[in-house]
Amino acid sequence: MRALVVSLRLLPFVLSFLRDRRRWIIGGGPLVRSNTFHQRRAEQLVALIAALGPTFVKLAQVIGARADLVPEPYLSALGRLHDQVPPVSYEEIARTINESYGAPIEKLFERFDEIPIAAASLGQVHRASLAGAEVVVKVLRPSVEKMVAVDVQASSRILAAVAKRWPNRHVIALQGAISEFSVRVGDELDFRKEAAVADEIRANFAANARVIVPAVHHEMTRQRVLVLDYVEGRRIDMLGDWVATGKVRGTDVVATVMEMYIQMMLIDGLFHADPHPGNLMVAPDGRLVLLDFGMAVRVPREQRLRLVETVFAAIRGDVEGIVGGFESLGVVLPGSDREAIVILVRKLLAIAGEKSMTRERLERLLADRVLAEIFDAPIILPSDLVYFARTASLIEGLGTRYDPHFNAIEFAGPIAVRLRGRIMTSLKGATPPRSTSDWVVEISGLLGDVAGVVQRAGKEIAALVGTRLVTGGSGLRAGQ
Repeated sequence: MRALVVSLRLLPFVLSFLRDRRRWIIGGGPLVRSNTFHQRRAEQLVALIAALGPTFVKLAQVIGARADLVPEPYLSALGRLHDQVPPVSYEEIARTINESYGAPIEKLFERFDEIPIAAASLGQVHRASLAGAEVVVKVLRPSVEKMVAVDVQASSRILAAVAKRWPNRHVIALQGAISEFSVRVGDELDFRKEAAVADEIRANFAANARVIVPAVHHEMTRQRVLVLDYVEGRRIDMLGDWVATGKVRGTDVVATVMEMYIQMMLIDGLFHADPHPGNLMVAPDGRLVLLDFGMAVRVPREQRLRLVETVFAAIRGDVEGIVGGFESLGVVLPGSDREAIVILVRKLLAIAGEKSMTRERLERLLADRVLAEIFDAPIILPSDLVYFARTASLIEGLGTRYDPHFNAIEFAGPIAVRLRGRIMTSLKGATPPRSTSDWVVEISGLLGDVAGVVQRAGKEIAALVGTRLVTGGSGLRAGQ
């Protein structure tokens, strides 16, 4: 029944997207859509997702990080779902706490603020006082476990039906995202697991004076309630007046974020997998505060080695090495035509060789159908690489916010050099193709390329695709 309800509510959008390609759905030319139309439809879609409930909000947040699947302006609209989740009532929160501890709020906390300081898709956060200490109390939404189970099943059934009709890589990728979500969401529904991850990440950054990970109050941690130290700070994307007055330097903040994620990806192998501005704050003294450890990905040493080997191949321009790396990383769909992937990689290397991804260059690429080939290629990002791409997008967005001349490569190089010894230790057994200093600098360069050039290109591509939609020209289309 839930699958039917969801399908019926989504049906008008499905038909609308189909008409982007064929006016009469089964025939006719594409409809001419204006940028205003796409923006309005994106906002309407987000409103519907919010109305469908917390599971679909969370799913949309995950899918909204997939720039390889979702075009603009839908990508940006989905990204705003982080801030559009209505809070549940204080009475429901109080009831959950009472059930979790067997005691009312007033017996547990000296003060408990009724107005939440944050409301997310699966839980919400209240500030409180515990034994003289300022804390935050994260409480799971009532009955969310049952809602998630029902909605994941409904989503899977809907996509399975769609896959029978349109078995393309984008539908397959969406099915993979749903499957990945169904596996990982269980961890987000048990705050004891989140507490363990927070402890581990806190230990990993214990020696880094520029990063704060709030301490967990384990004696107060339950499956549906998590208590941590309260840390004063501002969202990382709201530092305008602090930067203007010199209280903090925006470039220093961005460098700290980049170093933190390089360490998690290449050294620690435990990756904070929900990188968005709401989960990153800056304390008044300029230190970075990392929040929300419900989504975390472990990157095994073998996976990190394969990533590094693929990086080396890309640096050398080794097409066969890159294809082999893609295959080992699970980027290439099983049964794909290897020669087609080789051709695609050659074209990608040619694109990567253009350090200045100008609008004119991208117009030529669209005319040459290179981007269409990328869109239709049997390539898909595995979950851990998706999270890495999300981080690259975060860093690029922050960098350009605080420095109009931001260059991710210049930022990444010195950071990776500083981390050289720790990277080598964590990847012991790897055999770099050149000297130690060379390969570390080259890794940093590629990280910078990912965070900088690719993301900027993505934004330009999205703009160009929007232009093509308005003019009815060839190229990729929203809803394709």
